[in-house]
Amino acid sequence: MVLLILLIGLIVGIFSGIIGLGGGILFIPALVWLLGMSQHKAQGTSLGALLAPVGLLAFIEYYRKGNADIRVAALLAVGFFVGGYIGAAGAQYIPDIWLRRIFAVTLVLVGGRMLFER
Repeated sequence: MVLLILLIGLIVGIFSGIIGLGGGILFIPALVWLLGMSQHKAQGTSLGALLAPVGLLAFIEYYRKGNADIRVAALLAVGFFVGGYIGAAGAQYIPDIWLRRIFAVTLVLVGGRMLFER
């Protein structure tokens, strides 16, 4: 089980570093499907895994190449800090199946827009 969890982390880390996607997009389905977690537990676990400094080395590499804006990143972090708390508090009142559906629809909409925009 430990090896599977480490492998999930490694694979998600590689994808996140390559294409800059949030690890949660891959962590959450993996935790639900491979480890049998509920949507709530998968989301909470994913957030715990993504706490700083997990992305620090990837950020440093992008920054070294001139591909990261520290000011924007810091402002995003402040908003995410507050918004994450508000969202997490509210999510506790949403049934598991609806959280899963909201997550899936969000992925489809964002992915569809990125796939079809010029």
